[in-house]
Amino acid sequence: MKIGPIETKPPGPTVAERKAEAAPTKSPVAVPSTEVALSSAAKGLAEGVGDPAFDAAKVERIATAIREGQFKVNAEAIADKLIVNAEELLGRKLS
Repeated sequence: MKIGPIETKPPGPTVAERKAEAAPTKSPVAVPSTEVALSSAAKGLAEGVGDPAFDAAKVERIATAIREGQFKVNAEAIADKLIVNAEELLGRKLS
């Protein structure tokens, strides 16, 4: 049995896209709504205050090692940390 070439033409616009194109555009009107108060943690994130546990230099070293094909996965360390995490989530010791 011979199979012909696969159709690679992208599908046309959806019904919603066609309606959006045909509809006249209206400028959105800003309507004041509920006031929002951010916590100090949220404000810190918005201002770019980094988490002290985040080490940008370490991330860059790992990214470089991955790009260069030198990154080694330590399966034993990952397994140990997964067990510790599961113990914390369950609130008890598994071993």
